Amino acid sequence: MDYLERLISERIDNDLSQKTVAALLNKSQQGYDHIEKRRAKLSIEDFSTLCVFYNVSPEYFLGFVDDKKTIR
Repeated sequence: MDYLERLISERIDNDLSQKTVAALLNKSQQGYDHIEKRRAKLSIEDFSTLCVFYNVSPEYFLGFVDDKKTIR
């Protein structure tokens, strides 16, 4: 599972819409949809924001670990 699949899974597991996550990242829903569908790149700043928002380690999202370690 790659980082986008894990980000999508985390969004769905938290019952969040693309629109909600897009607003957090100051993007349109369509802009965020393009990220999830690999039509646009996720910036490192947005990646960092999502790690903090979900309270999940970057290592989990990047697939280095399978345990959702929380950010300290």
